[in-house]
Amino acid sequence: MGFQVTEVQKSLKGFDYPGSPEDLARHAESHGGGSDLVEALRSLPFDGPNAVMHSLSEDGVLGGSTSG
Repeated sequence: MGFQVTEVQKSLKGFDYPGSPEDLARHAESHGGGSDLVEALRSLPFDGPNAVMHSLSEDGVLGGSTSG
């Protein structure tokens, strides 16, 4: 599983931080985020967009292929 940076950024565009992980996941889902991304976001600790990208990177799922 991997998410392209642009895919994540597009799905999170316009999110009003800080919010909860569930709020973030719902926002991503309503903005075209795939089910794998939505599930990954539900379990992320974060306090802003940089923390989201950092957490996905540490989990080893950022920068991967979007083909499946």
